Amino acid sequence: MLNIFREAIDARGSATAAVSGGTTPRLLFQHFAASGFDWSHVHLFWVDERAVPPGDPQSNYTLAHENWLDIVGFPATNLHRIEAELPVAEAASRYATTIRGHFGTDQPVFDVIQQGMGADAHTASLFPGEPLILDNAGIAAAVYVEKLSAARITLLPGVLKAARNTMMLVTGADKADGLRRALHGPESLLETPIQLTRSHTGDVTWFLDEAAAIGAR
Repeated sequence: MLNIFREAIDARGSATAAVSGGTTPRLLFQHFAASGFDWSHVHLFWVDERAVPPGDPQSNYTLAHENWLDIVGFPATNLHRIEAELPVAEAASRYATTIRGHFGTDQPVFDVIQQGMGADAHTASLFPGEPLILDNAGIAAAVYVEKLSAARITLLPGVLKAARNTMMLVTGADKADGLRRALHGPESLLETPIQLTRSHTGDVTWFLDEAAAIGAR
């Protein structure tokens, strides 16, 4: 990813990235923190966020902050977090406005988006059965995940699919079946949201551990 940032900065003067949360990206963030990279020309966004304030241990922002951003003194003006302490509909609307303002368009194209995948084959906060999986026009929206009894804010498919580069981080044996369906199964986006990666316009690179990689065979 660091090479992608360098290339984007050389080509356009700055780089844009959106990162995910959960447990998988922690090592990536720690790698960033130890890299010695100059972050002054990188603008950072989030793929999704739980409806909790910054500092909450469930917060995706907190994960990045504690393992990367605070360590390197990431420029505060380059951080574009989801204001998840607000009511989720307002947080999603404000986030979409922030993204439009930064990119100057209703069709933002990120240099790189880092995504993960759940054991149920969800990605971002687009879970199986969520109608917004079919929304290619919007930027961000609030969702309610019934099985988790939890509200979230997420980027929408059109934004995810438009990224110049997508880095998929998938680990664990419980992800093998979802990966198999993503790569080899019959297409059913509402049942297997991770299949959105099939229609990305940019490059999609999968980073797998051995346990998850069984599903790629």
